Amino acid sequence: MTRLPIRPLAFTAVLTAAVGCDTHVPPDEAATLILRGGRVVTVDSALPEAEAVAVRGANIIAVGTTRAINRYISDSTEIVELNGRLAIPGFIESHGHYLRLGESKTILDLTTAKRWDDIVAQVGSAAGDAPAGAWIAGRGWHQEKWETPPPGAVEGNPVHADLSRVSANNPVLLTHASGHAAFANKAAMELAGITRRTPNPPGGEIVKDASGEPTGLLRETAQRLVGNVMGRAQAERPADVREAEQRRFVQLAADEALAKGVTSFHDAGSSFATIDFLKKLETEGALPVRLYVMVRRESNAAMDTLLPRYFMPIEGDDYLTVRSIKRQIDGALGSHGAWLLMPYVDLTTSSGLELEDPTDIEGTAEIAIKHGFQVNTHAIGDRANREVLDIYERVFARHTEKTGLRWRVEHAQHIDPADVPRFKQLGIVAAMQGTHATSDGPWIPRRLGDERALKTSYVFRDLINAGVIISNGTDVPVEKIDPIASFYSAVTLMTNEGKPFNESQKMTRDEALRSYTINAAYAAFEEQVKGSLTTGKLADITVLSKDILTIPDAEIPTAEVDFTIVGGKVKYRRQ
Repeated sequence: MTRLPIRPLAFTAVLTAAVGCDTHVPPDEAATLILRGGRVVTVDSALPEAEAVAVRGANIIAVGTTRAINRYISDSTEIVELNGRLAIPGFIESHGHYLRLGESKTILDLTTAKRWDDIVAQVGSAAGDAPAGAWIAGRGWHQEKWETPPPGAVEGNPVHADLSRVSANNPVLLTHASGHAAFANKAAMELAGITRRTPNPPGGEIVKDASGEPTGLLRETAQRLVGNVMGRAQAERPADVREAEQRRFVQLAADEALAKGVTSFHDAGSSFATIDFLKKLETEGALPVRLYVMVRRESNAAMDTLLPRYFMPIEGDDYLTVRSIKRQIDGALGSHGAWLLMPYVDLTTSSGLELEDPTDIEGTAEIAIKHGFQVNTHAIGDRANREVLDIYERVFARHTEKTGLRWRVEHAQHIDPADVPRFKQLGIVAAMQGTHATSDGPWIPRRLGDERALKTSYVFRDLINAGVIISNGTDVPVEKIDPIASFYSAVTLMTNEGKPFNESQKMTRDEALRSYTINAAYAAFEEQVKGSLTTGKLADITVLSKDILTIPDAEIPTAEVDFTIVGGKVKYRRQ
């Protein structure tokens, strides 16, 4: 695997001297925070392990033995006794949806449903408490995880009759776990004007039964037909109510992220308006987690005009950076939206969906080159990955003077073997999610067949062997924001059913840790200030209850986050 260089900034001396505690250390030399007495894994090849870390303000000032670090203690120093626990660089979630994470805490959680009837019951209960006409939203259902298909299923998915019966007076929109499909009841479809005569929108599908009636399932861009109606209803509320709601989402997302040891979060797509809101919060000091935000759902014309105003690389103890654009060429495998080179085994009439015009994406790439922005394109199917690599290659060929661009493919879940070396040749980062592999593993063969599943799916090892940089994440709220779970998935490739999936593609524990720290920092042009516990870097640190680098595989999921430290401040402490 390609190793990213780690260059200490200031204070490069490694502390090993046997010096004692001095409570009279000058204030300008004292630490504001010290972690000591544990196993400190730095992810820095110059000093891979230590016992303690000293922090002053937002930055690390020393890494070394406990005795050496004690010299930085003053009367005002906060001390965290590790007592043998593992301290590592703060986890970096390299692909998630920040405000959606917060929102997911306020709507129906459908992730634990074992059958369609469970979801109908949840919606019925919510409708009983809601005023007539109020929207009911939920997220997290997945038909492949139900014990049995619902009665009268169409393409393995339910029809809206039961849902419409229990929520006749309330429009309902339930988003698939992947975010790439949604289910609407009759009231919601009527508000959106969806009938048997409504054509499929570009990049989407209104699923219909044998008689031609809409079932309620909306694939990919077809979700927007109902989502836009719901959005307009929400937009009619007073501005202060909407802002209060957004602030609540920000805090709920932060609470969840910090509890899972996440100190930085790559937000996979926000509008200029949302970025303006986040800028306001940063000015107020109201962003608890560092955000790396990708510009999303803006036209090429708007981006060409406005991108220079929004270019915000990391500066010091920064909580908001913007220097990338998110595009999306296909959908998800679970909803038959991933764009494939060959048809689906279980839906032979389809090879997936092309969600956004490749020509338009190439136009975005040209605008990104012009303004110095990174391009991060969602690609799940093997056809989608090839198309994105083709776009990048054409643009790079026209701009050979531009180097070190670090453009990314988001997800990179299914890659034809012929395209694996192209990631390295083009310098493309694969922003993948370990937890997707083991969550999806039980049903991927049903979509692709056994041979294609093994050859193309979640090829972590093939990419690493080719020298490709992989960053890790969870795609929250598609999956729970749990780096330990994703780390476990990457190093074991054990499915949620307790069976191995594509074991030959496993990462080592060192590789998995790097994918969540220094590699993720590199993927955001931030490896010089975060991603390792190096003197001079930001003091973003996670302390775990167990050593996930040494304990038996089966114990990894039992490890918990005891402390999360961002910029030298303890933001989370497990009770």
